[in-house]
Amino acid sequence: MDAALRHDQPHAASRRALALLLLGPPGAGKGTQSHAISRKFGIPEISTGEMLREAVRAKTELGNQVKSIMESGELVPDPLVCALVEQRLSQPDCAQGFILDGFPRNLEQARFLDQWLRSQCRFEPLALNIQVDPNLLIKRLTGRRMCPRCRTIYNIYFNSPQKDEICDKDGSPLAQRRDDSEAAIRTRLQEYEAQTKPLLDYYRDSGFLREVDGDPDPPAVTSAILGLLEPS
Repeated sequence: MDAALRHDQPHAASRRALALLLLGPPGAGKGTQSHAISRKFGIPEISTGEMLREAVRAKTELGNQVKSIMESGELVPDPLVCALVEQRLSQPDCAQGFILDGFPRNLEQARFLDQWLRSQCRFEPLALNIQVDPNLLIKRLTGRRMCPRCRTIYNIYFNSPQKDEICDKDGSPLAQRRDDSEAAIRTRLQEYEAQTKPLLDYYRDSGFLREVDGDPDPPAVTSAILGLLEPS
């Protein structure tokens, strides 16, 4: 990684590092924490997974290309994801920083992001790795349900709605993502082990990695993250 992107103090999180990268396996709570950080610092949260799912729903050219890939639980090829991310990061609301949830997933994507940051004279990256026990991940993902209308997320094990499979807010039937089946989840975790974990060494060697325990409840994880971003 280019020396120009290194932190001046590699062992202390920098408020200048507004390019926040949330790492961690599926079900680690990256989306939840992204919401909290976005509200705190006023920078946009960018979920590559949500952007891809929206492309599928809208039946765009990209959506048609990735629909069957996502339904099988496989990862979308790097060139397609990188093109989507580059387009999004070039929008005006990212000028003062952004949070990436689900990107980069591997070294090729990380190197793409480094090159883009350098070419745009943008901020230093800061990678936050949310670690979660694998057995807890399975329960989080297989139990996850979402309201298709208001987008509220529930979990039948940890945060169930008052009425079974019905949204508390608007009464809509809850939906389970097709890729939250146990078979698809195991495929995604295997992909994570094979492709994404090398990122930890990549960002650790650069001085950009911070580790966060993702097993506690979301507010406790948020507090730990903010403690890293706003050291006393």
